[in-house]
Amino acid sequence: MKFLKREARADRAEHPDSTPVYRSTQKQLPMLHLKDTVRNNVIAVIGEFVGTFLFLFFSFAGTQVSNTPKPVEGAPPNTANLLYSSLSFGFSLMVNVWAFYRVTGGLFNPAVTLALCLVGGLSPIRGVLVFAAQIVGGIASAGVVSALFPGDLNVATRLGGGASISQGLFIEMFLTAQLVFVIIMLAVVKHKSTFLAPVGIGLVFFVTEMIGDYYTGGSLNPARSLGPDVINRSFPGYHWIYWVGPLLGSLLACGFFGLLRMMEYQTANPGQDYNEWEAKNGPGSWDATMNRPSVQLSDSSTLNRAHSPNGHAVQPQHVNGAEQV
Repeated sequence: MKFLKREARADRAEHPDSTPVYRSTQKQLPMLHLKDTVRNNVIAVIGEFVGTFLFLFFSFAGTQVSNTPKPVEGAPPNTANLLYSSLSFGFSLMVNVWAFYRVTGGLFNPAVTLALCLVGGLSPIRGVLVFAAQIVGGIASAGVVSALFPGDLNVATRLGGGASISQGLFIEMFLTAQLVFVIIMLAVVKHKSTFLAPVGIGLVFFVTEMIGDYYTGGSLNPARSLGPDVINRSFPGYHWIYWVGPLLGSLLACGFFGLLRMMEYQTANPGQDYNEWEAKNGPGSWDATMNRPSVQLSDSSTLNRAHSPNGHAVQPQHVNGAEQV
C-alpha cells in the first residue's frame, strides 16, 4: 500500500482537483494468473513446443539458404548472408510470438523462461515443463530442416571471426541480456502498447543477430544451439557457452529490472502511457471523445483487461474514488 499511496499523492500533486486513483501493481502475465492445473500445463507445453518448432524451423530454413554453399572457414563476413539469416530469425520470432502470445506468452527460449520465473511471470512448475518443451521443439525443428533441405545441415552455432571462448561467452551473455530486458519491459510489464510487444521483440532479436551471428552464430537460446548439434551429432568443446552465456544474460537482465523496480522507476517519468485526454485531465477521468472512462494502466498492472482469466467478458467500471487493492 505504501507504493500505491505514493502514486496517489503524485496524482494529486499533478491534478489537485481530481480524485486520487490507486492502481494495482501485479507483476504477472494475464494468462499466467491461471492455476497450474493439468489442463493448463498441457496447453502451455503444446503451445511452447509448436511455437518453438515453428520459430526455429523458419529461422533454420532461412539460415540454411544463406549458408548454401557453406561459407569457407576463416573467410571475411558476408554481410548479405548475415543480413538474410538475421532477418529470418527476427521475423520468424516476431510472427510466432504474435501468434502464440495469447496462448503461452510466446517464450520459445529457455533463457526467457528462466527470466519469467524470476520476475514472477511464470510458476516454477510450468517453467520446468515449458523448458523441456522448448528443448524438444528445437531438436525437432532442426531434424525437419535437415530432412527437407538437400545437403548438410549448416545452421549450427560456432565461434568465428577469431572470437575466443571467453569472448563468445560474454557476447552471448550481453546480447541475451538485451533481448530479455526488452521482453520484460514490453511484454511482462503491462502498458497500453503491450499488444505491439512482438514487433519490438522481433526487432531487438534482429539487431542482436546482426551483431552475434558472425562471432558466435547468434544463439541467445540454448534450444537453438542444441537442436542442430544433436541432429549433426557434433558438439564442439565450447558448446557450454551457448547455455551458460544466455542464462547469465537472463540473470543480468532480471537483476537490472529488479533494481529498477526496487527504485520504483514508474515515478521517475510518469504519464508516458497517457493519451491526450489523460495528459490534460489526469488518469481515471471521463473521456468524452470515446464516451467511456479513461483507463489508466500503470507500468506493472495487468488489471482492467477485456476478459477475465476464465474467458468471460468483464464490463469496465468507472472509477469514482480511491481503490484499495
